Amino acid sequence: MPDLVYELVDADQARPLSMELERLYAEVYAEPPYEEGPEHTAQFRRWFRAQRRQPGFSLARAMDGDRIIGAAYGHTMPAGEWMEPRADEPPEHLLGVPKLTIPEWMVRRPYRGQGVGRRLLTMLLDGRPEPYAILASNPAAPARQLYERMGWQQHGMIRPKLIPPMDVLVLPLP
Repeated sequence: MPDLVYELVDADQARPLSMELERLYAEVYAEPPYEEGPEHTAQFRRWFRAQRRQPGFSLARAMDGDRIIGAAYGHTMPAGEWMEPRADEPPEHLLGVPKLTIPEWMVRRPYRGQGVGRRLLTMLLDGRPEPYAILASNPAAPARQLYERMGWQQHGMIRPKLIPPMDVLVLPLP
């Protein structure tokens, strides 16, 4: 898609994008298999505010004109930390090092299947200092297959309160 503009931004640059990212989240996660509602979008708003303050925060976005059509963001999870308490225990080699955690990766439906999502993830992962990236994926989501093709491997599950259990995926970074 030649007219799209891709950009990697830091926490300060991401702050004014909050409302637009919230609308993107609401649109993408209202679809099956997620079928999330307003309470999930409100939770996203609170989490995104807190996640922007984390060390190593970075957001990759794709723009079509003045509209965000996709985004992926992450931040550094310190050594010794893992996913929330309702997650399976990680292997020691993952727990003992910092990791890039990717809370969200979302692309509007008309732009899927055209490489937008893959490019956003590649931008976000490129040049990171952490030895691993981690994320949680709904096993029924089409994105789950893309993760496998990109080399992500499952290391347990997470059981959040408001959504179904998800696979914890890990990717070694160069």
